Amino acid sequence: MRRIIAGLAAGAALACATSAWAQPGPQGAAAGTEGGEFWLIPSPEPGVLMRATVYRPQQPGAFPLAVINHGSDQSDIQRFNYATPTYPISAHWFLARGYVVVVPQRPGHGETGGRYLEDQGSCENADYLGAGLGAAASIQAAIDYMTARPFVRRDGTVAIGQSAGGWGVLALASRNPPGLAAAINVAGGRGGHSDGKPDSNCAPDRLVAAAARFGATARVPTLWLYARNDSYFPPALAQRMALAFGAAGGRAEFRLLPALTDDGHGLLESAEGAAAWEPLVAEFLRKVK
Repeated sequence: MRRIIAGLAAGAALACATSAWAQPGPQGAAAGTEGGEFWLIPSPEPGVLMRATVYRPQQPGAFPLAVINHGSDQSDIQRFNYATPTYPISAHWFLARGYVVVVPQRPGHGETGGRYLEDQGSCENADYLGAGLGAAASIQAAIDYMTARPFVRRDGTVAIGQSAGGWGVLALASRNPPGLAAAINVAGGRGGHSDGKPDSNCAPDRLVAAAARFGATARVPTLWLYARNDSYFPPALAQRMALAFGAAGGRAEFRLLPALTDDGHGLLESAEGAAAWEPLVAEFLRKVK
């Protein structure tokens, strides 16, 4: 175990050092993507640059930004092995609709390395509020950097997140940053699969209470998408979160989608899931423009 922890620390330090020597911005074609570029983007963690995949429309002009955000894990080993995210299905869907798309890898994950900013702590005292705000800080850093590029508009930004990334975009919405037009939470939350068990949350009442805290200040329109067979955040818990968010003053549109062949938690990036969410997202974006 000591060797594993030492290896993780060394890997994180190497990623941090590499980021410190590199310059932010485009680094070339992203491996394994169609038309994606590999970028380095400043993070909230000093000296740490987030690995990111960027997709750009081919025509000239300035375009609104869509930022797609990955999930997370309390396990250091799982986070260390995270690949740089690309989300090709959802990224190309937004790209085809005239968005510049950025998919950042947040600090504490994979080759981005650095300190983990989203630790939820123990089940007995789970800090879901802090975990969400930690993710939101990284998402905001990506937005700030990308909207300063000449080909990206400063308004009309849409934040999309899967699992812990979905929780992060709700936290971001609670801050109402300038230029953020909408947040789309796909299978979002924290504390799922407690003790490795499906349909078991670490501290569900704390999760609902944190959703209410986000909703109390959020004025950005939010769309909540969950599948009926999500083993991390089943329908009853997902609806409790959305109701708490809305009752506190947030603007929440909740949609429960049919069960997927596999675990519905993979809603965002499965072809089956995309067929279900695409018309709902298109309708939602038409309303918030």
